[in-house]
Parts: sequence; structure tokens; C-alpha cells
Amino acid sequence: MFDFGLTLIFSQVFLFIASHYSENARVYDTTSANFPNIKKVMRNLETIKQASLITAIKTPYLTNGEIDLACYDDLVEQQIAAGVDGIIVGGTTGEGQLMNWEEHLMLIAHSVSKFSDRLLIVGNTGSNNTREAIKATEYGFATGMDAALQINPYYGRTSMAGVKEHFNRLLDIGPAFIYNVAGRTGQDLTPDIIEPLAKHENFIGVKECGGNERIAHYEQQGIACWSGNDDEAHDARHIHNAHGVISVTSNIIPGLFRQLMDEKNDALNAKLQPLMGWLFCEPNPIAINTALMMTGAVNPVFRLPYVPLTRAQQEIGLGYINELDVADIVGEKAQLLTEKDVILR
Repeated sequence: MFDFGLTLIFSQVFLFIASHYSENARVYDTTSANFPNIKKVMRNLETIKQASLITAIKTPYLTNGEIDLACYDDLVEQQIAAGVDGIIVGGTTGEGQLMNWEEHLMLIAHSVSKFSDRLLIVGNTGSNNTREAIKATEYGFATGMDAALQINPYYGRTSMAGVKEHFNRLLDIGPAFIYNVAGRTGQDLTPDIIEPLAKHENFIGVKECGGNERIAHYEQQGIACWSGNDDEAHDARHIHNAHGVISVTSNIIPGLFRQLMDEKNDALNAKLQPLMGWLFCEPNPIAINTALMMTGAVNPVFRLPYVPLTRAQQEIGLGYINELDVADIVGEKAQLLTEKDVILR
């Protein structure tokens, strides 16, 4: 396990990082003396496994393109109020891939200092570069995150032996979810890879995008799974015994997704299918970004290469969002974005 005494070394790093966010400035010294609420003993694996609804939280931006911490805090507070169990910080939905590591690690540290007493904090510290992932994961645990989200090397793919070694090095550092999303990495994490990894003492489980049949297979063996496909998550939970979901859609309807995880509700699941489908009409997080901008929950600021949905695409989503009770939506009644509203950074 990573030595929490190293937080003293990293405190000055995060002071430097935070100074870059002057428009909503908060200065963080991550030593335990200054942040007594940062956990010295992280939640154990069994506690983490009880989290059935984890939101891959959106990262909002100021008009200058920097991270909007005040808006981020508001989004997380709404997740907490809706009963969400945890958040993934800087995941694909949170656009960790568009952040430098200073921003990325600052946001993890910020999330811990603000919300760790009320939410499971999972930092996306994965990378296709094992050395980079190790360093980021060590930093994340130094600031008190409960667990890491780790992905197999993408684009510059490696052998199966290399994948296993990559994950074992990262699991040695602390508790981790393994993320299998072959559509992004180009390499499926098959059971012959996952099952040996599941024996590691820091293995929590799998965020599985390979479908409910595979989830059922793992759960029958005692390997915890969280659905990575929102449209399949209800059935994954109530028919195939998944532990829960790591969700994109819960960014905008956290309370309704809480209901889907808590009880079998085929009618609600069917009602929400069109919205969930629309939220993946383009590669994530384009649609969820657009949706939260349409409801006024975040500033209409995109970091390139992401750009908003077209007007025709927005019109489809407008109907899906506005047929719901506004009390169930993060933000207000949805409105179409105009080209002049949107800022590209």
C-alpha cells in the first residue's frame, strides 16, 4: 500500500496546481494536518463493493476553458442529494483525457477534500503508459482517494502478458476497478485475463462493457461487476446480479437512475431507454455535455476535439429530457443551444 507520509512531499505540488484556478481559487495543502477529513484509512474493499450507483461525473469549464470548481461542486452535491454512492473523477465522461496531469490530480484532491466523507471517490488514474499510471495512482492515493479506475493500454497495445503485468503493478498500489471497454481500447479483457487478476488482494471488480452475459459469468464466480452500458444496467443489476453501474446518464437524472438500481422497474427502464440511447448517439461525452448545457447545469464550453450535437440531434434530445419531471433533471427545462452560445476551447 502506498505510504501516506508522501503526502508531505506532494503538498507543494498541489499548492502549485491550485494556484492556476484563480477565478474560483481554492488553495490546497494536502497534508493530513491541514485536511483532517482526508481519510488515513481508506474504505475497505467490501464497503466499496456496496456502491451500486457510481456516476462518471462531468467536469465543467469556465468560459476561459479552465475547470469550474464551483460548478463541479454543485454537480456533485446534486449527485449526493439524489443518493448516488460514488463518483469517478476524471474518467472519459469527466474528460480526463483532455486534462494535463496537474489538472487531473488537482480534481481528485479537491474531490477528496470536499466530498470523501459522503461519497466514494474513485480517481481515474489509468494510462496506456504503465510508468505514468503508476505515478498518477500513487499521487491519487496520497491525497486520499478510495480507489483507482484502471484501463488496459490503448492505441499502443501490448501482449496479453503485458496487460497482466500492467494491471498487477497498478493493483499493488491500492484498490482498483478494472475497466473493460474494447470499443475504446481496441483490446477486450477476456475472462482468462480478468479471472487471475481477481485473486489480487486489491482487485475490487470490473466495469464491464462486454454485455450482461459476461457480467453474469463473472458474478457467478464471485467477481464483482458494474455495468458500463447504461441501457443494459437495470437488467444487469436485477437479472444478472451485477453489483451496480458506473453511469453516464446519472449525470443528468441521478434520482431516476437511483430508482433503477434500487428496485426492478421495467416500466421506468423502458421509459428511459430513448434518452439513454440518445446520450450515446455520438462518442461519449459529446451528448451528455450537450444535454447538461441544454439544461443550463454547466456553461456551454467544450474542450476540443469535442463539439456540441447538431441542432437536429439536440431537437431529439430536447423531447426526451423535457418529457421528464424537471425535478428529476440536473438543471432546468432543456433549451436548444445556438451556435453563438457555445465556446470551443
